Amino acid sequence: QVQLVESGGGLVQAGGSLRLSCAASGRTSSRYAMGWFRQAPGKEREFVARITRSGGNTAYADSVKGRFTISRDNTNNTVYLQMNSLKPEDTAVYYCAASSGRSYPLTTGEYNYWGQGTQVTVSS
Repeated sequence: QVQLVESGGGLVQAGGSLRLSCAASGRTSSRYAMGWFRQAPGKEREFVARITRSGGNTAYADSVKGRFTISRDNTNNTVYLQMNSLKPEDTAVYYCAASSGRSYPLTTGEYNYWGQGTQVTVSS
């Protein structure tokens, strides 16, 4: 089992940047594909980005492609989401997730473990 704790959220103006971190404890995060999801008020949780166990393959939602970058440091059991050129529509609670059974998970149902989320608010 793995425990996930996100940090780095906050309030930023449109066009700004934030870097989210997800610290994993328990079983080493290198055993898991990792993902970031987000959920805005009144909307379903949606996929943002995913990285494979080794970090060699990444995937992004079309809405963030070219602006967000997912990375991982398996030595320190941490996954990052660098968010640049932020837009008001990026406002949401961002969740880190871990998948033990899938190599290329993209949907919420493919992830076993979830963090508590961190709020990102982008003002116009």
